[in-house]
Amino acid sequence: MIMKEFQYTVKDACGIHARPAGLLVKVAKGFASTATLEKGGKTCDLRKLMALMGMGVKQGDTVTIKVEGDDEAACAEAIQNFLSENV
Repeated sequence: MIMKEFQYTVKDACGIHARPAGLLVKVAKGFASTATLEKGGKTCDLRKLMALMGMGVKQGDTVTIKVEGDDEAACAEAIQNFLSENV
């Protein structure tokens, strides 16, 4: 099975803090696919707010997003659009 994967470098001075993290979780929950964020060898489920907040993603960090499932293309595109517009 092929999964969608892309990297993103955080531009927001505050990193992925509470507000964008909450909105990102909402985007990920809108799809059937499983989405994960990976940073520095640690991985978290993008549907879990506290796990995402615990990653401590700061400005300049490059994260890898992996999406796997029936609607992975649409999910990956929605997450990528959200990140480029908000973080």
